[in-house]
Amino acid sequence: MTRIIVCASGKGGVGKTTLVANLGLALVELKKDVIIVDANLTTPNLGLHLGIPLYPTTLHDVVKGRAHIRDAIYEHESGLKIIPAGISIKDLKGADPKEIPNAFLGLLGTTDIVLVDASAGLGREALSALEAGDELLLITTPDLSSVTDALKTAKLAEQLGTRVTGVVINRTEGKKHEMTRADISAMLGLPILAEIPEDKHVQRAVAKRLPVVHHKPHAKSSREIRRLARRIAGHPEERRGIFDFLLRK
Repeated sequence: MTRIIVCASGKGGVGKTTLVANLGLALVELKKDVIIVDANLTTPNLGLHLGIPLYPTTLHDVVKGRAHIRDAIYEHESGLKIIPAGISIKDLKGADPKEIPNAFLGLLGTTDIVLVDASAGLGREALSALEAGDELLLITTPDLSSVTDALKTAKLAEQLGTRVTGVVINRTEGKKHEMTRADISAMLGLPILAEIPEDKHVQRAVAKRLPVVHHKPHAKSSREIRRLARRIAGHPEERRGIFDFLLRK
């Protein structure tokens, strides 16, 4: 059975696209067949994170009725598959986000997991992505405004019949002004699946157009993303030993 997991945030700047690219690769490492989809029709950049900005057929062509969604699937050298969105201004003309849920039906039974990078905010694009998903993975940073917007996203997902799997707290720095894990969980009424730290290696990896789980596999962020992947895939968590702490630098 294909799981369609929408990754949404409620606001921009939380690191959602970076997480989708890296989480997809981490799931492939667990022998899952994974397709990541850039459902941000207005400002897409998921392909950039894999070092491939341009594709002949994109999600824009699919929602315009010019191509079947399977024609827009490309495979990265890692084995991760991607359905990109077009980055040209002309791609926007005639692209209706309402067609996204119908387009996704063509992926059912073709893969294990579809990870959808939803548009930031609560506009038509984001709502269409939420409607297309079976599950919602809520991404937030540990600040009140981000968590408040995440709460709105969770409520909308529930109204659309999309199950909220849990929350990923991204870009944590451990500073006093940040909301705690317990406070975020209480405010959202949802389990926290992962806390991914702010990591200099992530920005360096993005600049090199490489996912951090490949660029720096032993970085703190990479190890936490892999733990998140194991939870999503239903694999038992790895035991942490002395080498785990030695490598977390």
